[in-house]
Amino acid sequence: MSLFVLLGVLLVPASGGGAFADGPGPGEARGPEVLADVSDPGDELVPGVAGGGRAEYPMDTPDQVLPPLQPGSEVPVPQPEGDADERVEYMPRSAVGAACTAATGTHQRQVERLLGLKADGKQSAADCLAVRAFQVKQKIKPANGYAGPVTWARAELLAARKSLDPKRRCPVRKYAVACVDLDRQLMWVRKDKKVTFAVVNIRSGRAGYATRTGWHSVYWRHKDHWSSIYNTPMPYSQFFSGGQAFHAVYGQLATPTGSRGCVNLSHAHARKLWDVLRKGDRVYIWGKRPGS
Repeated sequence: MSLFVLLGVLLVPASGGGAFADGPGPGEARGPEVLADVSDPGDELVPGVAGGGRAEYPMDTPDQVLPPLQPGSEVPVPQPEGDADERVEYMPRSAVGAACTAATGTHQRQVERLLGLKADGKQSAADCLAVRAFQVKQKIKPANGYAGPVTWARAELLAARKSLDPKRRCPVRKYAVACVDLDRQLMWVRKDKKVTFAVVNIRSGRAGYATRTGWHSVYWRHKDHWSSIYNTPMPYSQFFSGGQAFHAVYGQLATPTGSRGCVNLSHAHARKLWDVLRKGDRVYIWGKRPGS
């Protein structure tokens, strides 16, 4: 009996919405339940684990034109709390609790391509099991096959570690260049042919607050920067275009929405980048954040 027969041939009612029965025959092992996608296309994505996937904090300054004001005094930034490496996927409420969801993810096609699956942008039983296996291996919670922003970000990072710049978009110069790939939501620093800051995940500007592309220069660095607009910390800020900067955030980077123009990094990566870049170093940004 094929996997699709086991997971998807019989549609039966179930509590909390329809489900594809995995009805095993005599002597067959019971496979994972696959919940039908009964969510509204406009469903808000939520963390798939209670208490996980902390909201993006701090909010970036919305200033898209003018450089920030130098604060009157240094305010030590708080250190991150909890597990900085926590990976909690965002998904529709209808998919939460499924052992293997039938819901098509927000990043379905990208994840399929990265995992070597048929990139048709539609969730299948086989897709779910393959994505679920990847999530288990990468410690993404819940591992239920939903191809959301966290799963996509992790898959892009792993692919980039094998092939950093397949389209050769990052300029090779004798001086340091911080390269930001908005298409893949990744960044790294290279000087000539040497990578001086290894590729990491980032979060760029959301719709209406696009991170500006092209050439820029780091013109002001402020380790303990504090946003006067939101009264929130922006640790290890390195400004390169008006109010847009590299800086640390707390919690996950791979959220359903982006920043307000800044290039966000994890606290650990922003701290490391602080020791790599200097005032005057060049920044080159290309692409477009998916969904922005």
